Amino acid sequence: MSGPARRKALVFLGLALASAAGAVAWRPRARLADSRPPVDLETLFPRAFADWRLDDRMPVQLVSPDQKAMLDKLYNQTLARTYVNAAGDRIMLSVAYGGDQSDGTRAHRPEVCYPAQGFQLSADSRASLALPDRTLRVRRLVARQGGRNEPITYWIVVGDRVVLSGTEQKLAQLAYTTRGTVPDGMLVRVSSIDPTAQHAFAVQGRFVDALARGMTAADRPLVFGSPLTTASGPVS
Repeated sequence: MSGPARRKALVFLGLALASAAGAVAWRPRARLADSRPPVDLETLFPRAFADWRLDDRMPVQLVSPDQKAMLDKLYNQTLARTYVNAAGDRIMLSVAYGGDQSDGTRAHRPEVCYPAQGFQLSADSRASLALPDRTLRVRRLVARQGGRNEPITYWIVVGDRVVLSGTEQKLAQLAYTTRGTVPDGMLVRVSSIDPTAQHAFAVQGRFVDALARGMTAADRPLVFGSPLTTASGPVS
């Protein structure tokens, strides 16, 4: 190799090494979860609130065994419950919490995992729910498989931001990363078996409102995001 070619190769090598070193230096090291009290989903989500009670007779298996195995690897904790109210309405609650919501452990969104289990999505929209001290943005889906019609309401919290799409997730992660922080994250999903989506979403909305009122003001930001932050972007 000639002298100029060798010098050029050394310059490229130096730039590559500098780029790699910079990436390591900018990699977030502080975990937001470490600055918060330990999260225990079993106690964070009340077993009874308003006229809703835990229905132990209805075990919840919201994902296939292979999907659950993957979720257990991605998240520190998962929770699956069925609640019933005095009118006999039943709501399935599924929660997944991860202390590290970096790119490698992004929340597993229902519009991805339901089709992976053989469901067809017949509706996908956004809505806003008025809670005691904030407005919660949610995503609504309708999943169908055979004779099963399952309307779904869900949202994801990254750090203290509610996000509804992959684009919003990445933007929220980037906002924390630029501050040198790895955010935690929680996916909250409520669903019910109901042939009428409009009725199901109305019941789910009342359930979410009652759930928020059944939690302390200190716990709500972890589950519903901060009322002072917003994230918006295209559904994807």
